[in-house]
Amino acid sequence: MLEFISGLMTDKETLNAYAEKAKDYAKRFTTAKPDLHLAAFMLAVPKDGRVLDLGCGTGRSSAFMKKAGFKVDALDASVEMAEIARTENDVEVTIGGFETLDDVATYDGVYANFSLLHATKAEMPEHLARVSKALVPGGFFHIGLKTGTGEKRDALGRFYAYYTDAEITGLLEDAGFVVIERSFGADEGLDGTVAPWIILLAGKVK
Repeated sequence: MLEFISGLMTDKETLNAYAEKAKDYAKRFTTAKPDLHLAAFMLAVPKDGRVLDLGCGTGRSSAFMKKAGFKVDALDASVEMAEIARTENDVEVTIGGFETLDDVATYDGVYANFSLLHATKAEMPEHLARVSKALVPGGFFHIGLKTGTGEKRDALGRFYAYYTDAEITGLLEDAGFVVIERSFGADEGLDGTVAPWIILLAGKVK
């Protein structure tokens, strides 16, 4: 069920699942240091750069980026996740959906780690266009998605859109990006299911 909240199209069932499982999520995905993909993103972005953690969840990645010296803005639609980000990771989060991103040439990097997969496929081109618009020329974009086809909900009720490598690469190119690096893997998610994924690091064409 999709409902409008403050003028935004937000999936209520997905938000409810994160509200219920926010503490479990924080415990499951807590790490002592950045993973290889976040580290690669931070190496690509200028050291004093401004970055956006788009769909930041509990703010773990934002905290690592802040500690590394980046100017970090964090955005997430979940009030419960944002509270954990504030209290446990010292990250202040703006509450809002992907639709609220309206910055122009503001960020050196945008980090969307397994967040945009909660948007519908119909919405994805518009979201990618917003990301491209928000980046400075030559800026970097990290995106993590689950691979596959179609759209469906998981056992927790969260909405997911699945992408093939060719599909997301084509969408990124349409939005003005060039893929620099890609990685594949599979991990167990919050719902207990092992799912394959793709992580792409892309650059905005100057």
